[in-house]
This record gives sequence, structure tokens and C-alpha cells, in this order.
Amino acid sequence: MIQEFKTFIARGNVLDLAVAVVIGAAFGKIVSSLTDDIIMPVIGAITGGVDFSSYFITLGSIPATYAGSPNDYAALKAAGVPMIGFGSFVTAVINFLIIAFVIFLIVRAANRVIRPAEAPAPAGPTPTEALLAEIRDELRAGRP
Repeated sequence: MIQEFKTFIARGNVLDLAVAVVIGAAFGKIVSSLTDDIIMPVIGAITGGVDFSSYFITLGSIPATYAGSPNDYAALKAAGVPMIGFGSFVTAVINFLIIAFVIFLIVRAANRVIRPAEAPAPAGPTPTEALLAEIRDELRAGRP
């Protein structure tokens, strides 16, 4: 069983997949930072200071013991108030779209670099096929 495991791990696909997962996780953090630290503040500046991360809908009442701001999403969440944080969802969707677009560009570039070899032109008929075609044509021509 150990030998089978070593064979499995030594396959190129498994190692490639492991590298892809590690790079993908790091890339996800970069894109999250890009979205949170660059894109969303620019969108906020364009829309007049809107901060999408603080957009939420409370589904229940705020506890009487809660002393924080009723507009503080993180504090309300920590206090256990049921909420729908659609601003965080918007940010996650933007992260996904950026990652998907960058992956599309990478795959597109890779497909252009690694073009499949063009199929060779079809070979002409073999001598036997040519002879059979000639016989067929003669038989068709000889019929009334």
C-alpha cells in the first residue's frame, strides 16, 4: 500500500494539482486585497463614500444588552444578531469575477502559445483506391 501511495504521489498530475492549489490560494488572497483595498474604495469614492462591507439587513431584534452602534455590521454579528450581509456578498462576487477573468486570460494565452499541431493534409488515394475509382467510373459510363 505504501508503494502504491508513492506511485500515486509521484505522478505529475498530483504534483501539478498540489502546486495549483497553493498558487490558487495565494492568488485568491491577492485578489481579495485588490478588491478590498483598491477596487471597493474607488467604487466607494465614485458613489459618494459608500462602503459595501457595511450593507446588511437585520433579521431579528438587537439585544437590549448591546451597547454598540446599530450600523456596525461586525459588532452586531459578534453580538449574535441575525443579519444578511449583502455588502460582503457583493464584495465576494467581485472577487470571483476578477479571479474568473484572470484565469480566462491565462487559459486563453496558454491556448495561443500551445497550439495543437495542424492535421496533415489528407493523403491522396492509394493506387488500389484509384484503380477501384477508375473501374467504378468506367462501369457508370458504360451503362445506358
